Amino acid sequence: MQCVLTLRAVYHLALRAAQGLTHSVVTLLQVSLPVPTYSTLARRGARSEVALSRFASSTPVPLVLDSSGCKVYGEGEWKVRHHGWSKRRTWRKLHLGGEEATGASVAAVASEAGVTEDDVVPDLGAQEARPIQHVSADGAYDKRKWYEALEAPGARVTIPPRRDAKIWQQGNRAGVPWQREETLRPIRRLGRKRWKPEAGYHRRSLAEPAFFGLKTLFGATLRSRNFAPQATDRSCAPQH
Repeated sequence: MQCVLTLRAVYHLALRAAQGLTHSVVTLLQVSLPVPTYSTLARRGARSEVALSRFASSTPVPLVLDSSGCKVYGEGEWKVRHHGWSKRRTWRKLHLGGEEATGASVAAVASEAGVTEDDVVPDLGAQEARPIQHVSADGAYDKRKWYEALEAPGARVTIPPRRDAKIWQQGNRAGVPWQREETLRPIRRLGRKRWKPEAGYHRRSLAEPAFFGLKTLFGATLRSRNFAPQATDRSCAPQH
């Protein structure tokens, strides 16, 4: 039987080893000191402040945005398929902002499953201090909040509008037109399939390797039962 040891399992093994080593040292020193268990250390991780590495640069950066789900102690697919489900499975979402050139994660927000992409605009935007040159994302980010947050500092946006999208601001109205209208009109003229390569939309897929690496190393299932340690677990994972 093949056993795959994820970094998450290594993390718990390291906590157990640290507990045993500390207990041995305290015993040899013959001092009366309490030794916290590995589970106590793991719970304290819920209060840890998570901060991704910062780049000391003022050069505008192109970003790619995406989100993915992580299962929370849910039942396996085989059991559900053969015997039905006895408890509803729960999911958490991880929203990532990655640097297009290097693939490095520069912003990460963990949320509950019902939180939409436009709800995390303030949290993701506050984590990147450098000027944003360009943003690529899929249609889930076709929301006014994202355009307002990205167009204000002068960033270019490549987000495909949904199939039934309408023009937000007609050409005869006063005010600066949205970049979304400049995307919607070529799609209507050329078609969505032809627009994607011409606009460079496929740069968005550069965010997917970050999720693949994350779930390969740490697993696709969360072990913690409460949201606070779950958020710390997934939000700090892109640094590794």
